Amino acid sequence: MLKRLGTTLTAVLAATAALTLTATATAAAAPGFITGRDLPPHPASPWSTGPVTKGLPEWPVFCLEGALPKANSWHRTFGTEFDTGALQISVRAASDSAAAKLATALERKVAACAADWLRTNPGGTASWQDYGKIKVEEGAHVYGVHTSIPESEPGVGLYGIGRDGSTVTVVKWSQMGYLSDAPVSAFKKTTTTAVNKLNP
Repeated sequence: MLKRLGTTLTAVLAATAALTLTATATAAAAPGFITGRDLPPHPASPWSTGPVTKGLPEWPVFCLEGALPKANSWHRTFGTEFDTGALQISVRAASDSAAAKLATALERKVAACAADWLRTNPGGTASWQDYGKIKVEEGAHVYGVHTSIPESEPGVGLYGIGRDGSTVTVVKWSQMGYLSDAPVSAFKKTTTTAVNKLNP
């Protein structure tokens, strides 16, 4: 009986060690990520910060559905006590040129998002804004997208897309509201920090 318990305990300890090593290896392989402190401050709630997780989020990212590769990707989600949330996704591409192509494709997808959304949501309203490029590493770009349907709350999202070497990152901030409600200046700082924290 004691021998069997000892064998079981050894197996449990081995499994725990293996899981710890796997988690450590995953964290070590991931690009650097921002924390809640790097996001635009919410006036009434601190940001909660989720773990860096291998792969893409469970749900498709609005405006970027089907555009982000599953391979060599990581994500982290952020939340507040209200309707404001955020997400960062980073992808290690096969090369600098592949990363540049991915960043360009993501920018085009976001820039076309409002028009694409309107085609599938007749009766709704949508708009977008190009907030310009940011000089950081290989560059970054910030966009805003607003969508609304009748008898529903409007939604607004900010997207920061940037690259450092072969690593591409996307930061998304969203809440109920309009483009005029978005903290663009603070989010540009968030995007700059996100690109600077990458470790390509």
